[in-house]
Amino acid sequence: MANSLPAPSVADADPALVADLVIANQILFNQGVVDGFGHVSVRHDKDPDCFLLARSMAPGLVGVGDLMAFDLSSKALGGDARAAYVERFIHGEIYRARPDIIAVVHSHSPSVIPFGVVSSIKLQAIYHMGGFLRTGTPIFEIRDVVGSASDMLIRDAKLGQGLAKSLGSSAVVLMRGHGSTTVGVTLRQAVFRAVYTEINARLQAEALRLGPVTYLTDEEGVGAAANNDRHVDRAWDLWRMAAEKAGN
Repeated sequence: MANSLPAPSVADADPALVADLVIANQILFNQGVVDGFGHVSVRHDKDPDCFLLARSMAPGLVGVGDLMAFDLSSKALGGDARAAYVERFIHGEIYRARPDIIAVVHSHSPSVIPFGVVSSIKLQAIYHMGGFLRTGTPIFEIRDVVGSASDMLIRDAKLGQGLAKSLGSSAVVLMRGHGSTTVGVTLRQAVFRAVYTEINARLQAEALRLGPVTYLTDEEGVGAAANNDRHVDRAWDLWRMAAEKAGN
């Protein structure tokens, strides 16, 4: 951002993008991916060095007036002094490391947690809707960055950079003892992936109790994910309707 220009704001963003970010929070709550905690952001459509994220609050309660604008250092723009999510560095550092990424979801969805703490079993695509997980999901180990005495939160740029490095070119990164972070080249894709990461994890755990599992190959995962990406709006429209009907 040029110093001579005013910092981008929520008001500068496409109103349709802002509306989608609000409903994304509500969809993720309604689909059981987030509860009182977790967050979703989107890169500003007018400035790629800025992203939009709600103030620190329960995702299911987010409205347009709760959104804030941040630079890639995760600093609030425009003098906005409201309390921000401690873990906003997840978003800023992933956007910095991955110019292709437009949206980021961080959650503690319950079925995913076990796969971050059992290193012998990888979270991977068990069916076509989880194809983006392919043949293995990376795990971020916070101890590799700050040792064994952290509170497990991504509360600064150094930790955000470590998380982004673990994510690499993947769609999802697990966070040992914490949760996961999902990314997408659109906001709707990121939400789609976050929902189906939780579902895939639940199905994988159930299948493992039955016996040896036949997973998708990497090639099958790529093909399934590409096909699903063409139909993201089908799921989004249904989830939006359900969230609106629930009155979030």
